[in-house]
Amino acid sequence: MGDARRRLILWDIDGTLVRPGPAGRALYACAFERATGRPMRVQSPTHGRLDPDIFRDTLVANDLDPSAHPFPAFASALAAVYLAGADVLRREGTALPGAAGALEALAAEPRAVQSVLTGNVEPVARIKLSTFGLDRHLDLAIAAYGDDAAVRADLVEVARRRAATRLGDVFDPGGTVLVGDSVRDVAAGRAAGVPVIAVATGRDGPGELRAAGAGVVLPGLADTGAVVRAIRECAAG
Repeated sequence: MGDARRRLILWDIDGTLVRPGPAGRALYACAFERATGRPMRVQSPTHGRLDPDIFRDTLVANDLDPSAHPFPAFASALAAVYLAGADVLRREGTALPGAAGALEALAAEPRAVQSVLTGNVEPVARIKLSTFGLDRHLDLAIAAYGDDAAVRADLVEVARRRAATRLGDVFDPGGTVLVGDSVRDVAAGRAAGVPVIAVATGRDGPGELRAAGAGVVLPGLADTGAVVRAIRECAAG
């Protein structure tokens, strides 16, 4: 990369590295019923959102009072359900094409540090990544998870601070790159002042991602060379 500084690359998980498939909703519904004692009739939109926000809105959509159902209890239930359901996730979900290759290629870059910035709580994030063998090249101790901040953009600073403490380097906004698939990922990166590479592998199309302000939009991660070049260029900017 352009100079001697280390670069922090923060990957979104759902829709960028992993697609949970039907298992995602089924496992969520199971955890919801465990935590609330009521079956989940409706799930709030999840794309690009933080787990606490999804849970709050799902409670409201199911005519339940959020103040009566604290998020930590649901997060514990969700982690337990994902741990027990890892085989189902493996059968019904998938790693996105090229995800493993991109992570491996960037691991060979001597100044690249890779982690995640995700709306998932930590245990669920770890299970999703390990289920599809994508955790090998990610330093998950410096990641930012869905319950680490109330606003997605603030997760960038959480990850930068953890990386600085753990690695003894300063990762300024210019030395940090966010990779995601939703307009919310793009908005978070722009609000935090970091370059964003968007991949059109989720629900938001290339035009929407460009309009949101993504610096680079790729069709996906299958072209490893294109992914590495894009991150090098963003990191050098």
